[in-house]
Amino acid sequence: MAGFVDEAQVHVKAGDGGAGAVSFRREAHVARGGPDGGNGGDGGDVLLEASSSVVSLLAFRDHPFRRAGDGRHGGGSRRRGARGADLVVPVPEGTVVRTGDGTVLADLAVCGERLLAARGGRGGRGNASFLSDRLRAPAFAEQGEVGEERWLDLELKLVADVALVGFPNAGKSTLISRISAARPKIGDYPFTTLEPHLGVVRVGAAGEVGPSELVVADVPGLVEGAHLGRGLGHRFLRHVERARVLLLLADLASAEGRSPVDQVRTLLAELSGHDPALAARPRLVVGSRADTVPDDLRPPPSSYGGELEISAVTGQGLAELTRRLAEMVGTRGLAAAAPSRAPVVHRPEPEGVVVRRVGEAWEVAGREARRAVAVSDLTNADALALVQRRLRRLGVERALHRAGARPGELVRVGDMIFEFLPDR
Repeated sequence: MAGFVDEAQVHVKAGDGGAGAVSFRREAHVARGGPDGGNGGDGGDVLLEASSSVVSLLAFRDHPFRRAGDGRHGGGSRRRGARGADLVVPVPEGTVVRTGDGTVLADLAVCGERLLAARGGRGGRGNASFLSDRLRAPAFAEQGEVGEERWLDLELKLVADVALVGFPNAGKSTLISRISAARPKIGDYPFTTLEPHLGVVRVGAAGEVGPSELVVADVPGLVEGAHLGRGLGHRFLRHVERARVLLLLADLASAEGRSPVDQVRTLLAELSGHDPALAARPRLVVGSRADTVPDDLRPPPSSYGGELEISAVTGQGLAELTRRLAEMVGTRGLAAAAPSRAPVVHRPEPEGVVVRRVGEAWEVAGREARRAVAVSDLTNADALALVQRRLRRLGVERALHRAGARPGELVRVGDMIFEFLPDR
């Protein structure tokens, strides 16, 4: 998995809405017909979609910007502008999306699951939309709304059936290279593996006990204190969170001078320290590198909670290992560890009207209130009166009353500043 990247940022920019048109019907013998300006088209949305065809966040490392299409402007004869094209951005299954302050927006753990990352701006209304008994010839239209724009943090947590957990140089990479087609870097020194690798293991034939294929993740070796961040522990441990079964490798050659008993005890402590639920996850403990230690010097598997002894070099115990893993995944898989829900589309909660004190003035926040001001022609008296009515219908006046605003105080809504003069 060359160039594997499990942390990245993406800048999403939704399309801007098209402007509404100011137009009047032209007919023979009619100097100025009624308004017929059409509405602008909505801007396209940016959606992040979990995809099985993407395995890394590498595509965002050097090119983080993603933008949807803008809406077209409206025209005469009530012609509506075309909607901007949506942009669907594929991300690996298991991607967690967060805002800059760490708020989780979505966990895209299922293929096909989507997040509405940036909502397209709505198209402005043409002057035909403002025709009323009070206003017979509106000479104004709305501008298109600017599409949402923001930076998002992406974090990948691998989705696998089995995760290999062990100390550095415990034989994890050699094992996954023997039981699958994965070819990680292998060397006789610690921290050979600096990034996770996925391998597909075929076990038996379809219809036998357990699944016919397993996805196995080779996670970089853990060190004591990994749950506190030592040795990039947090970055490695998060790839274990979704695994259905944990395969703990105890190096029988006593990795780093530790006995197999001490290795297993430390590994379980690190897993539990990172996430207590991992301590209860189904696991299989095996002694690895059995070929490096004579039979009479190897501790019995029961002494460290092991059930098998294997050697990835000679092939000892590998068939039994894959069979046992297939049984565990097939009969004891955790729904919480590997989500099986149907794909959904995550949409941000709609913003209401929020009033807060900023210095000597009051600030009104909320998308609807900002839009009422941003898309309107505030130099036109009729349009300005319409904005005031829209703000009143949105409850801005009531919200200012509840917040304690007094008559004559300044209020800011978007780029508009006015005095608070409530109706009596």
